[in-house]
Amino acid sequence: MVKLGAPELLLILAIVIILFGVGRLGKIGKELGTGMREFRKGIQGDEETKPASPPTTTDEQNKN
Repeated sequence: MVKLGAPELLLILAIVIILFGVGRLGKIGKELGTGMREFRKGIQGDEETKPASPPTTTDEQNKN
């Protein structure tokens, strides 16, 4: 398994900066953060919107 140390990470960072530029890196980071936030909201929203089973009472059972 390959271990990434500080020199390797700095090299990768330098290549990314050369490819995308400093300005676009900020936009990419912002969009990534926004996407992750929306994803978490979507997951939590699904759990909150699950329909609960209707409560059964003795009055409803007597009517049927």
